[in-house]
Amino acid sequence: MKEEMMEQYRELLTSYLKDRREDQLYAAQQMSKWMMEQKIPPEEMVSLHAEAVKRQMPDLPEEVHLSFDLLIEMMIGYGIALREHDSLINKQKELDYEIEVAVGMQQTLLPDAPPQLPQLDIGVISVPANRMSGDYYNFVNHGDSSIGVALSDIIGKGIPAALCMSMIKYAMDQLDNPSGPSEILRRLNNVVERNVDPSMFITMVYGVYDSSRHTFRYAAAGHEPGIFYHAKKGSFKDMTTRGLVLGVTKDTRYREYSLSLEPGDAIILFSDGVTEARIDGDFLGRDRLKELLRAHLDQPAQQAVEAIYQNLYERAKYNLKDDQTILMIRRKNDRDLIV
Repeated sequence: MKEEMMEQYRELLTSYLKDRREDQLYAAQQMSKWMMEQKIPPEEMVSLHAEAVKRQMPDLPEEVHLSFDLLIEMMIGYGIALREHDSLINKQKELDYEIEVAVGMQQTLLPDAPPQLPQLDIGVISVPANRMSGDYYNFVNHGDSSIGVALSDIIGKGIPAALCMSMIKYAMDQLDNPSGPSEILRRLNNVVERNVDPSMFITMVYGVYDSSRHTFRYAAAGHEPGIFYHAKKGSFKDMTTRGLVLGVTKDTRYREYSLSLEPGDAIILFSDGVTEARIDGDFLGRDRLKELLRAHLDQPAQQAVEAIYQNLYERAKYNLKDDQTILMIRRKNDRDLIV
């Protein structure tokens, strides 16, 4: 094949030196593309040219022929760099494929939609800052008209965060008889402490809503405090949360708190990426988040969380550097129950 290629290039060089036509330059471009497709290194392309010139013009000064040798040596470095570049591109393609598979698997870890309960209106939105998210949420059926709600923030990104997320989901799925929030966090803490590298931190808030008593019992492991909205007063209150992040110390105990909800009251849980979003150079913060909440609390919960996120996304100039998760649980008003 080298001899055939040599002959083709020699004929092309001869015809171009004689006629200097545009179509000959185009033919040279096409031949170059073919050589690159065949992974022919640049030093061989220069060597091909040098041999063709020597055959075409054998009487050239010796210095000219020697200059080709020097150029070939220089092209060897380019060839090595080119092969390394191609190798990196192939590795990147393999990594991108693996990440896409991981992204698809990660999506299967999240619920398809919030549960539908007669007296509750639940909405949730979770948007990763990059392709993979470090935020995780879940709903657990506690029976007796009670629903468990978990929101977790894995301090990390990419595949390690996805692996932690899958471990958390698996551990939660093994809770055959879900107990109270503090006990659930204690058991999850033991799992994380045994299986997660100390450099990874996982925060979580877990709550259980009792639809018969309309109470929300919850405990937190280092997670951003949620916000409680009192409909009659039209006021917001920061939810009390205390507790170490998961996995720091074995057999950590988590304190449990309780809220009573009247019609129209709402609980809003979120990851710290929400309050730490940059707006005009400053963190959004809890006060401005409450302003956003107030502007959309008259909407159904799912529409509300989507509108809040979209508003935040626009105010951040479409540049959110951390995962965003907002989860709203609202006790329906009497008029909502009639509808």
